[in-house]
Amino acid sequence: MRRLWLRMLAAAAAPIVALSLPSAPAQATAGVPVFPGMEVRQGTNVCTLGYVDPQMRIAFTAGHCRGSGQVTDRDGNVIGSQAVFRDNTPNGATIDTNHQIADWEAISLAPDVAVNNILPVGRQLIADPAVVPVVGLPVCHFGVITGESCGTIEAVNNGWFTMANGVVSQKGDSGGPVYNLTPDGRAAIVGMFNSTWGQYPAAVSWQAASEQAREDVISAASAPAP
Repeated sequence: MRRLWLRMLAAAAAPIVALSLPSAPAQATAGVPVFPGMEVRQGTNVCTLGYVDPQMRIAFTAGHCRGSGQVTDRDGNVIGSQAVFRDNTPNGATIDTNHQIADWEAISLAPDVAVNNILPVGRQLIADPAVVPVVGLPVCHFGVITGESCGTIEAVNNGWFTMANGVVSQKGDSGGPVYNLTPDGRAAIVGMFNSTWGQYPAAVSWQAASEQAREDVISAASAPAP
């Protein structure tokens, strides 16, 4: 499975709500830490890393954060390269709640980086199939600009949901994990921040994004060789 991810490199255009900064030369450094909630840069785009799988050495962020391939940390250290993505985030300030939003990117992590799944707040970020977005679910969001903010899910739509009652976000938080705090002190991922629609921060569902990622891997594996 990991070999499939490493072969599927993609290139695309500039993002929608990623924070843009001047580009800088990247230099790979062994032992660079990679973890959910860290700042990542792709070209001139700055975003937040969402979910990290230490075993598969794959990380996720928002699809609209994509660049030309190389992914670095805030200091320019190469941490990996984009593998596959989906992004159909609509333009404009309003959206039909029936519109399906897919906005994720999978990153194949470099073999020499130090991978973990611990959020900057100290909690382990896990994927639990039993934890899905529902109205009223308590959630927290972590972004490199706003840090951790908590509230509840306001509405659940087609592959995405909105949040209220304390959740905040700004440009640069894109891709940041949205999670439910578990009784055992961990955090179960529910989604990744996408944008703000009206007054509500919104995120794509992790359940939908991970299923789409699996579909794309299977599709690529079954495609005839050129």
